[in-house]
Amino acid sequence: MTNISLNGESLTIDQVVAVAYGNPGDPAVQLTPAAEKAVARAAEAVQTLLARGEIAYGITTGFGAFKDRIISPDDVETLQRNIIASHAVGVGDPFDIPTTRAIMLIRANTLARGHSGIRLQTLQTLLDMLNAGVHPVIPQKGSLGASGDLAPLAHMSLVLIGEGEAEYRGEILPGAEAMRRAGIAPVTLAAKEGLALTNGTTIMTAVGTLESYRARLMSRVADIAGALSLEALHGTPLAFDARIHNLRPFPRQVNCANYMRELLAGSEFTRHHDPHNVQDAYTLRCIPQVHGAVRDAIAYAWWVFEIELNAVTDNPLIFIDDDTGEIDVISGGNFHGEPLAIALDYLTMAMTELGNISERRVMRLTDEASNAHVLPAFLIKHGGLNSGFMITQYTAAALATENKVLSHPASVDTIPTSANVEDHVSMGATAALQTRQVINNVERILAIELMAAAQGIDFRKEKLGKKAKLGKGTQPAYDLIRQHVPFIEHDEIMYPHMEAVRRLIHSRKIVHAVNGRVKDRWEL
Repeated sequence: MTNISLNGESLTIDQVVAVAYGNPGDPAVQLTPAAEKAVARAAEAVQTLLARGEIAYGITTGFGAFKDRIISPDDVETLQRNIIASHAVGVGDPFDIPTTRAIMLIRANTLARGHSGIRLQTLQTLLDMLNAGVHPVIPQKGSLGASGDLAPLAHMSLVLIGEGEAEYRGEILPGAEAMRRAGIAPVTLAAKEGLALTNGTTIMTAVGTLESYRARLMSRVADIAGALSLEALHGTPLAFDARIHNLRPFPRQVNCANYMRELLAGSEFTRHHDPHNVQDAYTLRCIPQVHGAVRDAIAYAWWVFEIELNAVTDNPLIFIDDDTGEIDVISGGNFHGEPLAIALDYLTMAMTELGNISERRVMRLTDEASNAHVLPAFLIKHGGLNSGFMITQYTAAALATENKVLSHPASVDTIPTSANVEDHVSMGATAALQTRQVINNVERILAIELMAAAQGIDFRKEKLGKKAKLGKGTQPAYDLIRQHVPFIEHDEIMYPHMEAVRRLIHSRKIVHAVNGRVKDRWEL
C-alpha cells in the first residue's frame, strides 16, 4: 500500500489493517496540507482563548466533576500533564503491537480534523512514533467507554511526554529511552492537548475495526468449512438453490447461497436428489440462513466503524467561523461509545452463532449415529483402541460455550463515575474485548471443523476413489490443509495439527487459496 495521508475524513478499514500489521513506516503515515492548516488554526484558537482569559472546559478548568474549578494561566501546562499522569491507571495485559499501531493511527486521524486544539508539533510527534515503531505499552483494561477511553489513551500519551513504557525494536523500554533511541524528542503539552489526546473512542474503535475485518475473514472460512463438511457427510447442495433464497431475499443470505453453490460446483462428494433422503440437518441445510445473518451483523459493524474512523470524538470541540473568525468551544458527548458498544455486542452474538453452528457440524462429523454411518465413529479406524477426533469436539464445545457466556451484552450495563457527573457509560471497550475473545475462539472452532472435515473427506475417498473430485472451491482448501496436516491413521498428539490449521485461517491462506478459484461476491 502507498503512503497514507490523514485528513480526518477518509481513513478506511483496509488502511487501518495495513498500518496495524505492516512494518513501521511501511506504509508511512503523514498529514495532508489541509489537515496541517486546520490543526494549526485550532491550536491558535486555543491560544487566543487563553490570551483573552476566557473560561473553557478542559483548557482553563479542571476535568469531569472538577469542571467548575478555574485553573490559572500559569498552571495550564501542568494541568495537561496532570491529566495524562493521573489517568494512566490501566491494568491487565498490554495490547499487541498491531492493535497499538491501530490506536495511534486512529487517534492521529481524529486529531487531524482540526477541532481538538492540539498543536501540529504534538500531532506530528505521535505520527513520528508510529512511523518509527515506538509503540506505547497500553494496558487493555480500565476504560468505561464514556468520556472516551481515558485510561488506555493516557498510557499511549505518556510516551509522548517521555514517560511510561514503550516497545521499540523488540524491547520494552522506559518511554524516554525508546524516544531517544528513535531520535524523537518528547513534547511538553500545551493547553487542551492532554484532554485532546485522552478523550475519545479510540481504543474501542481500534479493536472493533480490526475485529470487524477478522470477522469478515471468519465468515468466509465458515462457508468453506461448511461446504467441506457437507461433502464429508454426503450432503446435498439442493438447499442452496437460488429459487429458494430469492423467495426470502435477504441480500447476504442470497450471496452466501451463491457462494456455497460455487464452492461445491463440480463436486462428486455431494448427494443428488434422493427420494429417501431429501434433506440434511439444519447445520448443513441452513448455512445460508445462519451464515448470511452473521454477514449482516458484520456489515453493520463495518458501517459503524467506517463512520467512527473519521469522527471527532473528544470534548470540548473547537469551531471557528470562516467569515468572522469567531471561536466557539462547545461541550458535547461524541466521546460516548454507545454506537460502537451496541455494534460490538451484535457482532459478538453473531460470531458466537458462527461458532455454535460450526461446533454442531463437528459433532455430526464425529458421531456415526448422527451422520447415518457415512463416517466411522470419531473419524478414526479401530475405534476403542483409538479415540480419534472425540476430544477435538470437546474443545470445540468448550469454546462455543465460553462464547455464549461472553455474549452477554456489555452495552446494557452502566455504572456512574466522576461523582455521578458521568452517570451513564457505554462499556464499549469491554464489548470490544469480548468480541476479540469470541473471534479468537471461533477461529479455533473453525480450525477443528476444517481438520475434521478433511479427515472425513479421506474416509469418503476410500469408497469413491482417490480421484473423486471435490468442489471447485473446496478442493484448494482441502489441498492446503493436507499440505500441513496429515490424515490421522492412529491416535497421535492432536494440538499441533489444530494449531497448524488455525494458522492457515489466521494468515488468510485458506481464503486466498479458495479465492484463486471462487470469488465471494459479498459486498459490505
